[in-house]
Amino acid sequence: MDFLLDPNIWIAFAMLTALEIVLGIDNIIFISILVGRLPPHLRDKARRLGLGFAMVSRLALLFTLSWVMGLTADLFTVLGQGISGRDLVLLFGGLFLLYKASHEIFVEVEAHEQDGPPVTETAEMKAAGQRLFWAIIGQIAIIDIVFSLDSVITAVGMVDQIGVMVAAVVTSVGVMLVAAKPIGDFVDRHPSVKVLALAFLVMVGMALTAEAFDQEIPKGYIYAAMCFSLAVEALNIRARSKRQALAKSESVSHSHSKELS
Repeated sequence: MDFLLDPNIWIAFAMLTALEIVLGIDNIIFISILVGRLPPHLRDKARRLGLGFAMVSRLALLFTLSWVMGLTADLFTVLGQGISGRDLVLLFGGLFLLYKASHEIFVEVEAHEQDGPPVTETAEMKAAGQRLFWAIIGQIAIIDIVFSLDSVITAVGMVDQIGVMVAAVVTSVGVMLVAAKPIGDFVDRHPSVKVLALAFLVMVGMALTAEAFDQEIPKGYIYAAMCFSLAVEALNIRARSKRQALAKSESVSHSHSKELS
């Protein structure tokens, strides 16, 4: 137990946990957007399963470090560019994220009006809801593996104690589990924020695809751009809320004056 008294262990744990949380932001956004397509009573279950799979995949990769590090060795060469197992995972993951985020943007922007009015749920609709549930869990699982691979390789570069890595991963997933629901609810309440989040995932997909060809785009640039966009959108949301409140106040005042007259 003496290692618990070592301040270097706690510093490494704190730094790695913070990094894992930052790296998990795109994972939370992806899960929140996909889960938003499910009926309300299935959303919490899907969030828990999605983040649970994220933790399991990270821990599984941590306990197979020799295999993970072996993924960085070139398997073949294309036009003088060495392609490793990690590159293939990042490439297919990036392409999948680009497709999925672009499709969700189309559904949100162009096809939103196709949603019909609420109807009574039938047995067939329940079965379709269950199929959609497991399809979404499968998509979350795919992207979890991609994000987990990058996360674990980063962790290995920072810390050499497996116990610290495991503790940081479990703690970060716990934080993400708490944050996922409020983030998802906020995104659902504000469609413009949802489109911004999807655009963020498009950028992440592009970054993963570029990284597969050894063209690294620092995620700090992507996060900075997204934070700026969200700050602008927060001002827009505040302005819309004030206009709606003012319009409601004027409407009540007008109705009251008509009653008096």
